[in-house]
Amino acid sequence: MLADLILVVHFCIAGFITAGFVLIPLGASAGWRWVRRRRLRLLHAGAIAFVALESLAGIACPLTVWEAMLRGGTSGETGFIGDWLGRLLYWDFTPAAFTLLYVALVLLAVWLWRWIPPQAP
Repeated sequence: MLADLILVVHFCIAGFITAGFVLIPLGASAGWRWVRRRRLRLLHAGAIAFVALESLAGIACPLTVWEAMLRGGTSGETGFIGDWLGRLLYWDFTPAAFTLLYVALVLLAVWLWRWIPPQAP
């Protein structure tokens, strides 16, 4: 059960990062002021930067490691929700492909920061 909770938290973090890349430009064009909140933007940029740095350093995500440890080092028998969240979260690409993706997303976050700047502190 704890492994499933970790999977849900991991999925929510990935969802937050992904949603930010969609909602920040969409919200800026729609005039949504909340997309310019500095704390939100720092959290978003910091989250993807953390993921990219982990990948560049060759370190597995602690949530992935913890979940696998709680499942006995294997996946399977996670239940319906756990199975689908796992399919959405864990893709079958090479580590280099993920590193390239994460670095590109950090560059996108930096570009969004400059194109749609957050409110001044």
